[in-house]
Amino acid sequence: MKYDRGSIAIIGLGKVGTAVGFLLNASGYDVIAVSDTSAEALARGVKYTKGTACSDPSHAAALAETIIITTHDDAIKPACDRLATDNAITPGMQVVHMSGAGGLDLLESARERGAATASIHPIQAFADVTSAIENIPGSTFGITAQDEMRSWAVQFVRDLDGTPFFVSEADKPLYHAAACIASNYLVTLMNIVVTVYQALGLSPDEATNAFWPLVKGTVKNMEDHGPVTALTGPIARGDVGTIGKHIRAFETSLPEILDIYCQLGIFTVDVGLQKQSLAKEKAEQIKLLLLGGHLDE
Repeated sequence: MKYDRGSIAIIGLGKVGTAVGFLLNASGYDVIAVSDTSAEALARGVKYTKGTACSDPSHAAALAETIIITTHDDAIKPACDRLATDNAITPGMQVVHMSGAGGLDLLESARERGAATASIHPIQAFADVTSAIENIPGSTFGITAQDEMRSWAVQFVRDLDGTPFFVSEADKPLYHAAACIASNYLVTLMNIVVTVYQALGLSPDEATNAFWPLVKGTVKNMEDHGPVTALTGPIARGDVGTIGKHIRAFETSLPEILDIYCQLGIFTVDVGLQKQSLAKEKAEQIKLLLLGGHLDE
């Protein structure tokens, strides 16, 4: 069932802004206007959102009850400041940004003009507009909002078929860092695996094909059982000798990767202890090796 949630202007038509505009339009919101500095992005945004194209962001903002700023992070404050200076923000309006790291301070000029402000961030990765449209529904959203915006923000997330939770202003950097570890650092780890397999003579494509079924199986296990229960491998089993072989292999062949292997291994020992599959004595021996120590003969 569609229903009216007020008129929306979207400033910044990257992957997130365009996808959110599409989904809001499908959920009964009136995406009345869209704006972007790129003519190509603006044309694409109109196609997806059905909003009126405005080359001037202040013109787009002045048409709406709610302004959603989905520029890149560094441009949010300047964009908001421009709208405020141009009198496109008036008392009673709502101004939202969708940055994970940024706080409400980025929208201070809107608050000073009498608008209510919020940050609503989807914990999701977006390769392109199509995948963003597919992935946003079902995602969790971190909300940081003024009191008068909290109920609206929750409904906004639910209308996108998301799960809302509140993040304090002080906790936003930590909240966003965790998301970066889950997504960005996972990509980096997979690239390290490719590097190791290339050292064995595989091409990047062959390397990816080799480990990808393992990654998918691991992710499925975590989805079904949680990360602690999903842990397998030599640390979970307490195979001290195997860890020693790994360390010596990296020392010989890929010393630049040894440090990250050891650092991650130390945290993995703690997961093994939580799982209760790793005996305390074995955990201490493995940590000693990972910290650069040597076992007594």
